[in-house]
Amino acid sequence: MLTKNDLARYERQILYPDLGEKGQKRLKQSQVVVAGLGGLGCSASLYLTCAGVGHVTLIDCDRVELSNLNRQVLHYEEDIGEKKPFSAAQKLAKLNSSIEVIPVFKKITAQNASKIIKGANLVIDGMDNFKTRFIVNKACVAEGIPFIHGGVHGLFGEVTTILPGRTPCLACIFPEVPQRKVSLPVFGVTPALIAILQVTEAIKLLAGFGSLLTEKMLYFNGDTMDFTFRNLVKNQNCRVCGTKKV
Repeated sequence: MLTKNDLARYERQILYPDLGEKGQKRLKQSQVVVAGLGGLGCSASLYLTCAGVGHVTLIDCDRVELSNLNRQVLHYEEDIGEKKPFSAAQKLAKLNSSIEVIPVFKKITAQNASKIIKGANLVIDGMDNFKTRFIVNKACVAEGIPFIHGGVHGLFGEVTTILPGRTPCLACIFPEVPQRKVSLPVFGVTPALIAILQVTEAIKLLAGFGSLLTEKMLYFNGDTMDFTFRNLVKNQNCRVCGTKKV
């Protein structure tokens, strides 16, 4: 049920016909897990909170460092050394006290991933490495939970929405785990833009309207300001979601 405060706070987005009060109620009843509280996760959790998603779980195992502050907008200088989920949750609670924000300071592993995401309506990829992404992808497939992937490198980014059982999963798209031995360059604006696209997908999916970035990857090139798409095909032999696993 939407309260008088809800109707006032979300008035402008409720005016959007495809959302309306019905869609806003669905957002309020939804539970989203944000996996990773770096550049992507901070911006994603900020806009999930602004949109009125009722229950947001923030998970990360890192502490705030000075080098994070060019892109991780929920962490301030005074938070250096603090646990990222708690630093972010503190800001979000001040922004929107009507939603439930659950900070979890924990490393995601193959052993705990399914337990962490169980019961969620979707998972937002805010992670900075493919090893953990693959763990979460596998858990999402096993639990049947949508997974909105986002990735950034410098002024380049990508987004796709994965619906287990219906679309290619992350292991279909990347048959081998991409290896990274050094820190990647990243501007603050790139994860912000990609995260906003992820949250746009999340709002549509949760509220039940619009078309989703399924079976295609959206690529952003900040050098040229181009958006391009690549069609994605489900791998029947995928080790995670394939029907003919080898």
